[in-house]
Amino acid sequence: MTELSGHALQKKVCLLGSYAVGKTSLVRRFVESIFNDRYLATVGVKIDRKRVNVGGRDLNLVLWDLAGDDDVGQSKPSHVRGASGYILVADGCRRSTVDKAIAIQERAESRSGSVPVVVALNKVDLKSDWEIDKADIERLSQKGWPCLHTSARTGNGVNALFITLAEKILLETNEHTSG
Repeated sequence: MTELSGHALQKKVCLLGSYAVGKTSLVRRFVESIFNDRYLATVGVKIDRKRVNVGGRDLNLVLWDLAGDDDVGQSKPSHVRGASGYILVADGCRRSTVDKAIAIQERAESRSGSVPVVVALNKVDLKSDWEIDKADIERLSQKGWPCLHTSARTGNGVNALFITLAEKILLETNEHTSG
């Protein structure tokens, strides 16, 4: 999805991960600067937009917050089609969400091709309850995915998460247009 809209590139970004890892909360914190303790499960997909400036270039991010996916066969291929990047979200307090995020990303990549990926290790405000360890982070990093510690509750790392992915998307866009 690359359209010119007021001189800004428009790029589709999908948030992928298990139920209750914080995908919706991360989007709300990034787009609206708010956090709500109440858990509301996303049904299907929720789409938000935010314009960012990366390296002097405006980019409209179209954020697809996909419903939590614990059954690796669940999500619809049409939801990831046309994505320019993925944010994989794992709950630091639930190690199983790392494996789920990897499986979901691999399935998405098989359906729509390889795109930039950034990992949100969410709920860093609950670090004393974390189950994710250095070995888990190393496994993610070996795939070439930057791993950022985030907290939708406090806002820690949230802007950096989306900006890091936007930079990777622009870098890939520039490589494809200049090569």
